[in-house]
Amino acid sequence: MKLSDPVTISQKGDLAIVTIDNPPVNATSQAVRAGLLEAVKRIEAMPEVAAVVLACAGRTFVAGADITELGKPPREPHLPDVIAAIEASRVPWVAAIKGAALGGGLEIALGCHGRVAARGAKLGLPEVTLGIVPGAGGTVRLPRLIAGADALDMITTGKPVSAEKALTTGLVDAVAEDDLLEAATARAGALAAEGRPVALLDRDPVAPLADADWDAAADRLRKKARGQASPLEALAALRDSANLPAREALTRERARFLRLSGSEEAAALRHVFFSERRAGASLKAAEAAPADLGHVGVIGGGTMGAGIAAALLLSGSRVSLIERDEASCAAAAGRITGILEGSHKRGLLDDAGLADATARLETGSDYAALTPCELVIEAVFEDMDVKTEVFARLDAIMAPDAILASNTSYLDVNALAARTARPERVIGLHFFSPAHVMKLLEVVRTDVVSDRALATAGALAKRLRKTPVVAGVCDGFIGNRIMSAYRRECDFMLEEGALPWQIDAAMRDFGFAMGIYAVQDMAGLDVAWAMRKRRAATRPADERYSRIADRLCEMGRFGRKTGAGWYSYEDGKPVPDPLVEGIILEESERLGIARRDFSEADIIARIMSLMQAEAQAVLDEGIAEGPTDIDVTMILGYGFPRHKGGPMFLAGRV
Repeated sequence: MKLSDPVTISQKGDLAIVTIDNPPVNATSQAVRAGLLEAVKRIEAMPEVAAVVLACAGRTFVAGADITELGKPPREPHLPDVIAAIEASRVPWVAAIKGAALGGGLEIALGCHGRVAARGAKLGLPEVTLGIVPGAGGTVRLPRLIAGADALDMITTGKPVSAEKALTTGLVDAVAEDDLLEAATARAGALAAEGRPVALLDRDPVAPLADADWDAAADRLRKKARGQASPLEALAALRDSANLPAREALTRERARFLRLSGSEEAAALRHVFFSERRAGASLKAAEAAPADLGHVGVIGGGTMGAGIAAALLLSGSRVSLIERDEASCAAAAGRITGILEGSHKRGLLDDAGLADATARLETGSDYAALTPCELVIEAVFEDMDVKTEVFARLDAIMAPDAILASNTSYLDVNALAARTARPERVIGLHFFSPAHVMKLLEVVRTDVVSDRALATAGALAKRLRKTPVVAGVCDGFIGNRIMSAYRRECDFMLEEGALPWQIDAAMRDFGFAMGIYAVQDMAGLDVAWAMRKRRAATRPADERYSRIADRLCEMGRFGRKTGAGWYSYEDGKPVPDPLVEGIILEESERLGIARRDFSEADIIARIMSLMQAEAQAVLDEGIAEGPTDIDVTMILGYGFPRHKGGPMFLAGRV
């Protein structure tokens, strides 16, 4: 029985199966909502039906809202009304969950009277990541089904849980070992025999939510949120759920959802959501087959090379890593093993997975080991002469169609490619540290790059679960060019009256995870110093230039790795250093600058002005493919606060 294009009813004895078929992710579009509401009405008028299984076609259960409806006025029937109708049905409904049950999808499942999940399924309420809160009963029903601490974690972080975790907490009744529909049918039959369970809205919250320390929870969230409002709003909704009658809490939740849906924060987070999905579109358009990524070569086993190798191993690739000598190989293997063991400790790898990943790594100093690879990524020191030598050796031994990639932060990939016999196969792959964690991959396309190289970069990003952004060739590409511009401006503010820790505090209060000087210390001051020395010969004599960072580097203060940089480090924690302040004051005096006070607003206004001006120049010159790519780069690679939407988003709002 077809009720609407995406919803149908079929019968199997006294069981009705309601199926949603709304590809690609069975989102809760208006047509789906209308179809579900009609299904409830039809089933209520079918006395022969004793139970219902709610299933979905394709690979997933309902994986959230229809993204085309985000930010627009809700259209009837509203999802809360649909869920209320399911919950009030005369017969039990059982959700058969596969793939993902997210947002409104999980709220529909919570309105059902039973839930069965397939292995590998994910269940979550990710609304806070879009600047809103659940708006169809998630904050009210979930804590009436699972323990308060688990509900609080799911709702305020937005992180999904596995089917196995859902079973442990009581979110699902069973995990199907084989056929999901068969398991859900069995559960529906059992509920029909036992009698429909009490609706979640008619239950009390599961302890200890009613006795939670709300103020302490708010303090913890406030520190993590860094100015984002939705996690604290979600906490407030949970507090309502614990302290108010269920239906009053439900009304307040809906009002909160509607208010937040029109907020600036939600607009910014929707912008980022769509921008990430558009990023790297030109890579998908490349009309060529990508290189085989089953066996990848990596040259250099330092911090970046080890991180890249570990990311590849975690993705299932075999890795041949080349270093200078036996001692360097051992050190590289130790770094990579440490990363893999860290993933094992965090539960990302089981014992067998750890053993398998470790076995797929081979190290050595002979480039001949790379010849079977269709992709080789060099990650040696950021020096053009060193990288040119590496590429000359690769050019001589690799197969003609092998892709040669450089992990460079600043260098001219066009010039590097021109030193090879087949420049079209050279591409830049700028990973961010730590390479096995950071989600951004800046793909640097040369003037003559082949479609095969671009397709390979896209396939690699997908395999490593990274978001690719395509950049043209310039000094620093998208991200480092913009960061260098506002970092210079921050150095000028130091000369004019600010101090590093004041600038860092202003950036943190704005929402950055770290301030610019703490970031430099973490990354190492020596890389940017090498870049500045390289530019020195061509720097215009009348160009303003701050010597403060150079003076620190001349003293061997390269950041955390040397125990001192912009800060001193005691037990790994940054401490403001009077020596650094003294150098800054000396430079102000040398330049004849009368120092003045800077407010946090002054600091942020100046940073944003320079960041946006340089970003616009990057866009105007065609270095970035679009303004949204700049926002994605600054958010994923440089800690720009996600809930602010990115510098180009903010420039557009202003």
